[in-house]
Amino acid sequence: MRDVIAERPRVLLVGINPGKDSGRLGHHFAGPRNPFWKLLSASGLIPVALTAEQERRLAEFGIALTNVCDRTTASAAELGKDEIERGMRRLKRKIRRLKPEVVAFVGLDIYRNFFGHKVSGGAGVKPEIFADARIFALPNPSGVNANFPTFASKLIWFERLRRFVDELEKPAPSSAKPGT
Repeated sequence: MRDVIAERPRVLLVGINPGKDSGRLGHHFAGPRNPFWKLLSASGLIPVALTAEQERRLAEFGIALTNVCDRTTASAAELGKDEIERGMRRLKRKIRRLKPEVVAFVGLDIYRNFFGHKVSGGAGVKPEIFADARIFALPNPSGVNANFPTFASKLIWFERLRRFVDELEKPAPSSAKPGT
């Protein structure tokens, strides 16, 4: 599965690996019950509704998309520790090369694995910075995510990511005083 690349992206979205539907269809988050694409547009991260087949258009909106591992599986639990570690090393090189403003991990376990420690709290803005990129953790959009079982429970976090990115892009207030 090919990455969606944007030059100096506002956001680099990072999934764990392609599921069976994505592998078969050749597009990221292509499962018919996966709400990923609807979450992107409903949250305002992208201004138009896209489908998995239109994934390349993400670059138009300053968004890049990649996976930690390339291997297609029915469940991320099928991935071996060694292939996840190799994928994380590749991801670190990719982040340094692309220089995104924000790295958004699409799944809390990806965030935890990337930083190699147990973290408290759930989705949202994270304190770590990697290669000058701010970090955000999103819930996995899969329909089998028991911690975020509804579209609305996932949408909250995609909207918070959009607001976070919007805030980062606002120019700093001028410190000059009127008349000086």
